[in-house]
Amino acid sequence: GFTPEQWETFNEVGLIQIENALSDDEISAYLAAIDRATQADPTYKPGEYFGLQNFVERDPVLAGLIDHPRHVGFAYDLYGEQLKLQLSELFLRTPSANTYNKWHPDGARALPYGVFSPELPLQIKVGYWLTDLPQPKMGNFVYYPGSHRQQYFAADDTHETVPGEEILCVRKGTLTILHGSIWHRVEPNQSQVTRKNLFLAYCPSWITSADRLLSDPEWIKTLNREQRIIMRSYQH
Repeated sequence: GFTPEQWETFNEVGLIQIENALSDDEISAYLAAIDRATQADPTYKPGEYFGLQNFVERDPVLAGLIDHPRHVGFAYDLYGEQLKLQLSELFLRTPSANTYNKWHPDGARALPYGVFSPELPLQIKVGYWLTDLPQPKMGNFVYYPGSHRQQYFAADDTHETVPGEEILCVRKGTLTILHGSIWHRVEPNQSQVTRKNLFLAYCPSWITSADRLLSDPEWIKTLNREQRIIMRSYQH
């Protein structure tokens, strides 16, 4: 989980980066699993932007991320025995000027999050970065530091550059821990590289899942006890 320094940065900035969190072999294993999951999906079209939710059900290697000790402690620090995987999502952001999105925070916001949780985030998102993104305009994640502490953002629903924004330029193998309320957007990918990464969002167990209603019961049987608990696939 968090070191005291990481926790301070997380609360102040809304995002922490851990470089070299993955070995080259681990990166290769996750990339191969992404290839298997995407090529088995009937909606996948080679060379085009692709996003896939609930990826943990698509491949055993990806299922291993549900409770991987590399990152699950960060979520456990916040939610303890209420820990739940809210969302797993993979992205292939292919070279295209059109594959970007506008400023937004994550999660549904019928009311400000502070109504339910004035101190802790209701969503923490773990990012696995599997391709080198050394410079801007590569489909980079862009965020505004400290914006998780504000309910409104002047550039909301635009793609405008904002003074003080940070463009995430990371090396493959980097892990990010993101506050779910931080305002962010995605740049166009004007490079020749397809950005490949994985996101896993965790929340308290009483919040609705974002990528499923129930998990496949046969798939659930393949998981260990801790993973089954974290998936929270309950009929009642």
